[in-house]
Amino acid sequence: MNTFKMHILYKFVGGPWGGGNQFLKALRDYFRKIGVYSESPEEAQVILFNSHHCLDEVFRAKKKYPNKILIHRVDGPIFYARGRDRIIDEIIFQFNNLFADGTIFQSNWSREKNYELGMRKSSYETIIMNAPDSNIFNREGKGQFNSKKVKLIATSWSANIRKGFDVYQYLDQSLDFTRYEMTFVGNSPINFKNIKWRKPVPSRELAKILKQHDIYVIASRNEACPNALIEALHCGLPAVARSTGAHPEIVARAGEFFENAVEAIDAIEKVSQNYEHYQGRIDLPTLDEVGQKYYEFAQTIYEDYLDNNYQVKQASFFGSIGIRIKTIRWKGLNELRAKIRGIRGKGKKVLP
Repeated sequence: MNTFKMHILYKFVGGPWGGGNQFLKALRDYFRKIGVYSESPEEAQVILFNSHHCLDEVFRAKKKYPNKILIHRVDGPIFYARGRDRIIDEIIFQFNNLFADGTIFQSNWSREKNYELGMRKSSYETIIMNAPDSNIFNREGKGQFNSKKVKLIATSWSANIRKGFDVYQYLDQSLDFTRYEMTFVGNSPINFKNIKWRKPVPSRELAKILKQHDIYVIASRNEACPNALIEALHCGLPAVARSTGAHPEIVARAGEFFENAVEAIDAIEKVSQNYEHYQGRIDLPTLDEVGQKYYEFAQTIYEDYLDNNYQVKQASFFGSIGIRIKTIRWKGLNELRAKIRGIRGKGKKVLP
């Protein structure tokens, strides 16, 4: 087998941020640990890029290094997660078709739904679940379960209402807080009365908070592979999850599922009544296993390329122009939405 270097083309953000950012930082650390990471795309043979992020940079890298292998870590579909922004999925699909030599989906649900919306199948594709940094998210120091006061926790970087805030608001109003206590860590569009709310915290602090709780509650809709859920499971928390998106794939037998807010309370009670049973069924891959799968997938393409069994994609001029036009449209829509939000915000300030 031929060794090669990989580069992740992504604008990393330090501190608490979205799940994709946290996973890619952990993956980069793994590649560094095993000595296969290049800090620049110039010295790498394989470049990994993520969803719809940094597409301008990917486009420039393709023009500058036309023979480098590009692998696309696909998210979404964005439309199913947000309930809008179908144009982003169209851009992702076209970018994948024109530039990506390989495609990595984060769940079987994500692959099926992307194809349903019109994404073309790739010659090289695979499904690899995410994993967190095991030095941070693990069971060391996990608190003991107390059935008399069960501690629930939910987390979300995004304050989008579709992240499950309809359910969290219902729990805030309807949960029996003599038997349960609940914490929410992250950004929220609502103010809680009974649920303890903490602002986003760095990963190490978040892991400590998770380990002080018993059950993780996730009510988001149609997520491809929520990193927050995976972090909680790795800390030893069984889950109560909305039965949409990739939640059933990730949780499997380590929790219960619900379709609406009323069912969520029943699911919480089921896990509470048989806690050790559910906790003992947590079974997820480690970061080392996930990182190895990423490298082995890239190696398959790289070996075929060296053996002249595969030719790296060369994007067409007209196809590239089409993507640029859609990207400009998308950015224009984002600017328009930002202006509308600003106008509404000013309007609220003058109301009595």
